[in-house]
Amino acid sequence: MSHRTDDLAPLSGVLHFFREMRYHEASRQTLAFVLIALYGFVAEPTTVLVTIGTPLIILGVLIRLYASGFIVKNEQLATYGPYALVRHPLYTGNILIIIGFSSISGIWWTAAVAFIFFWFYYPTAIEYEDRKLRRLFGNDWEEWSSRTPALIPTVSNLHSVNEGNWSIRKSYRQNGEPIILVFIVFWIVYVFWHLP
Repeated sequence: MSHRTDDLAPLSGVLHFFREMRYHEASRQTLAFVLIALYGFVAEPTTVLVTIGTPLIILGVLIRLYASGFIVKNEQLATYGPYALVRHPLYTGNILIIIGFSSISGIWWTAAVAFIFFWFYYPTAIEYEDRKLRRLFGNDWEEWSSRTPALIPTVSNLHSVNEGNWSIRKSYRQNGEPIILVFIVFWIVYVFWHLP
């Protein structure tokens, strides 16, 4: 049983297996890498699709790098920078990256697979992270989460974006950002190489 489901009501059989898979972080992360590689490999890019998808990918990567530079996992509640706009900017970045690669691919089923991937993994990932942060930070989390949406930013908190201490060292030490960056750059170059 995943530690992420310890606080949840027990389930058995297929429901237990299904829930455990949805909460399994390594599966979510691995499958995201697989989707990016698959979308890049099967891509039938056009100049228009690359023009649409590449900025989404770059924006997703920049959001991830920016967000990673604010967090000290499980020790400090990040409420500034991108965390003033959304509670889970790393997930927002991931979603933009996958949508970008799906767009570049030019193949209809990649969008359907991406949607199923998002539906299957992200609601439970958000639920777990919110539950963990509520337990760790109590009232501070309650106050912050009451004014900060999960994934889609609002403009009401823009005044807090420039506050806080962003660190490039934190950014590159958190979440394997250098590996993710190299992987994404490889697949963008691969797609560009196959432009007609």
